[in-house]
Amino acid sequence: MSERAARKETANVVWSGSWVTERLGVELVGDGRPDGDGELRELLGLALRRNPKRAHLLVSNVLGKHVPQKPSVVYGAGFELGRRVRELLGDAEAGRAVVLGYAETATGLGHAVADGLGVAPYLHSTRRPVEGVAQAGGFEESHSHATSHLLLPEDPELLAGPSAAGAPDGPLVLVDDEFSTGNTVLNTIRALHERYPRSRYVIVALVDMRSPADRERLTGFAEETGARIDLVARSAGTVLLPEGVLEKGRALVAAHESEQEQEPGTRAERRPEQEPGTGPEPESESADGAGRARGAGPAAAAPAVRPCTRVDLQWPAGVPDGGRHGFTPAHRTVLEPALPAMADRVAEALGDARRVLVLGFEELMYAPLRLGTALEDRLDAEVRYSTTTRSPVLAVDDPGYAIRSRLVFPAHDNPADGPGDRYAYNVAGAGFDAVVLTVDSAADTPELHASDGLLAQLAAHTDHVLLAVVPSYVPPHAASALRKDPTTAPVTSSSSSDGSERQETTVLPEPLRGPAFSSYAPDEVGWLLQDLSDAELEAPTEEREEAIQSGGAHYAESLPVEYQPSERYQELFRAALDLSAARVARAVGTVTETVLAERGPRPVLVSLARAGTPVGVLMRRWARHRHGIELPHYAVSIVRGRGIDANALRWLAAHHDPADVVFVDGWTGKGAITRELSEALAGFEGFDPEIAVLADPGGCVRTYGTREDFLIPSACLNSTVSGLISRTVLRADLVGPEDFHGAKFYRELADADVSGHFLDTVAAHFDEVVDAVDTGVKELLTADRAPTWEGWAAVERISEEYGIHDVNLVKPGVGETTRVLLRRVPWKILAKRGAGADLDHIRLLAEQRGVPVEEVDELPYSCVGLIHPKYTRGATGADGRAVESK
Repeated sequence: MSERAARKETANVVWSGSWVTERLGVELVGDGRPDGDGELRELLGLALRRNPKRAHLLVSNVLGKHVPQKPSVVYGAGFELGRRVRELLGDAEAGRAVVLGYAETATGLGHAVADGLGVAPYLHSTRRPVEGVAQAGGFEESHSHATSHLLLPEDPELLAGPSAAGAPDGPLVLVDDEFSTGNTVLNTIRALHERYPRSRYVIVALVDMRSPADRERLTGFAEETGARIDLVARSAGTVLLPEGVLEKGRALVAAHESEQEQEPGTRAERRPEQEPGTGPEPESESADGAGRARGAGPAAAAPAVRPCTRVDLQWPAGVPDGGRHGFTPAHRTVLEPALPAMADRVAEALGDARRVLVLGFEELMYAPLRLGTALEDRLDAEVRYSTTTRSPVLAVDDPGYAIRSRLVFPAHDNPADGPGDRYAYNVAGAGFDAVVLTVDSAADTPELHASDGLLAQLAAHTDHVLLAVVPSYVPPHAASALRKDPTTAPVTSSSSSDGSERQETTVLPEPLRGPAFSSYAPDEVGWLLQDLSDAELEAPTEEREEAIQSGGAHYAESLPVEYQPSERYQELFRAALDLSAARVARAVGTVTETVLAERGPRPVLVSLARAGTPVGVLMRRWARHRHGIELPHYAVSIVRGRGIDANALRWLAAHHDPADVVFVDGWTGKGAITRELSEALAGFEGFDPEIAVLADPGGCVRTYGTREDFLIPSACLNSTVSGLISRTVLRADLVGPEDFHGAKFYRELADADVSGHFLDTVAAHFDEVVDAVDTGVKELLTADRAPTWEGWAAVERISEEYGIHDVNLVKPGVGETTRVLLRRVPWKILAKRGAGADLDHIRLLAEQRGVPVEEVDELPYSCVGLIHPKYTRGATGADGRAVESK
């Protein structure tokens, strides 16, 4: 045993690099100081990777990438290095510096160094190209798993750095986690020096592991360029590599992967032992150390519980998610005071969790790191931090090895280099009872939520998974370039420091989700709405009707008082649900399979709030139940006469391909909303105006579950069957040009909420209707489904026949007739002669409101509701003539 290994043994702690040292002879040697070797081993462990250019991996214990560590330790390591750089440069030079970090490993470290400097802007390289942002440079990292780095600053002059009159440009501070050979740094300086020449560079790393030859090469390079190059590192030493280590490493990796494939589930996933004093050792879980951890394969493909709880961080508007396009001290002053409130929101969702991991995502390291430091200040629980990575590393469950376990999952941010596996190390089996996964919105994709995605993998190894999404920042000029007018994001003017006016793109908020908004689970639907729950919007039905018909107000400017069903009516709802659940399930399956066949493979469901929302949730459940796919689902507002929410469309265009969007509604009446949507989308490129509906009795669309006019139980009630959300509101004093349309969340009606019961009851019939759905879809896909607009013709005929002369006051179909009785002032109900139990609730509501029900023949719908024409509060008479109020 070597002297260094013996020292660790005497400390009763196994060094997390001893496994590699014993098998390959790789050694870490300190810089000659008395405790240089020991300091290196505290900072670093060793692992093996599947990389043809380098066999070993230096695994940092303070970086927060592969090894979960206290956020304060990770942030403190970078911040202290930044303080040392400031001391080296002096305040004046520090004020003219620019900090550049390396993707993906050092994006958070570089940001922390910039925070330590305090006065310097920060930029990190990226492997994610962003359309519309010009490349300001790039370089290669020869030994990396993913080699190409892009530099995409929002300000094209950022890398030039501020300069004083007659003085050279300020220093460039380059930050990486380790300085091994110096090749990456030399490539960077060489590429940037040609474009942005400067006289000084500072290289910052946690460890400087260069050989004497590497050190001489850097000295020669500095002389060649004429620039001063300083180095600041926390620790220094050398990696001793025996001859043939690359070939031996490859053979060792291959042997262990082969063994693990042949004997899956034989290696325990344990908490890494390089974290002494962090709580009791958790029980081990079996895992395949080389592949997907146990619990993330077939057994976990359809978790019995929902995979995550979504937390709305309320990330401050205009603050970038990181340094991909630059992060300035001004951004820092906005972010810092917002961190405690964001941490409080996460802490509330964590409940009584005692061991928490904040897990970042590849290049998104700084935002989750700062969230973690804020959580440490607010929780009694033990908090750790690490991030996912692109880099494939062998996992071996041995206390002398740095990577004890790994999770493998598909990439979920639509990477430019195509799909592939991604990894989370030392998470499985580490004893975390809660994981807070933090991603940017570009990575909040169906792949993340899929049955083999990261969320499901985490759910197999912890009791509680939280998902926090930070808005992906795109520079305003790029956001505008991505979309043609008028789909560009709202633009506002503000004054710049020199007094001139500049334009800024407003960052739209992330969707609202339950339980903060609606009683639906957070993964079921994201509401592209603003919460108006505190506004007084309800008005008596009679007052609303008079204002609407007189032209004094639009129906979307107020809300009807929420109908509170009697016990008799609730019994009718339950009976109707039992009677029609299988019928609804079949229609759900039919419309979903049609959408998947014609708009697949992963359409984005966008329901028209609020009637379309339960249908969108059911379609999403069918896709997951039948095919194991997680479809994104959002709800947006559309208002007759005023169109669809343009800001919601802009948000969708920024986060998804508009061609993938499928609009969803509950049913068609006469087709007014179908026409409204088609007109509203005329100015938005890429969106298909066709609506997919559960029932199309009006013959207005070509994608439907059925064209029969039958009772859809969700039409019987208002918010209490729709997630406790009101109908949408569009009023100028509440909804500005940069806002989503609004709605209310009726939290106080929770005791009467049957939203989940309705969904679960219908979904329980999915298996029994599969064969009927498959048969029906085959017939539909070959049939002529062109809209007939039969319903519109019938409405026009009824409007004239009954002397109404306004098609907007004729509401055909069971769903629309129910709405008339619940929200408007009904005049009479036309019922198709012989209609049965589907109309029981209609007859009851009509009886309660004193509205006559007239049975008629040759009606293309089960029933039609007629709103009282020319209504005033003095209107009377079954002939529909209004008596003028005095």
